[in-house]
Amino acid sequence: MTKSSKKELETKAKYNKLPDVQKKRVENNRRRREAEKNGTVKKGDGKHIDHKTPLAKGGSATKSNTRIVSASTNKGWRKKNPEMYKRRTLI
Repeated sequence: MTKSSKKELETKAKYNKLPDVQKKRVENNRRRREAEKNGTVKKGDGKHIDHKTPLAKGGSATKSNTRIVSASTNKGWRKKNPEMYKRRTLI
């Protein structure tokens, strides 16, 4: 793993303070805890909670809109759908 520069860390910190980013993270963490409670995932298993309809496109964090996928599957959608992944301008 490469070491992040000071500028990269500052940018990530600004991004993570955005209200909509925090809201999504809270929803993702809640779904993850529910899945752990149900026994469908375990801590450190490399699985992600994926949203069938992304939250950024109006999807919800309901149980019917989530599924359990591998980390590579969940992160790989950006390559297949570059129009959905756009950079934000941080203030």
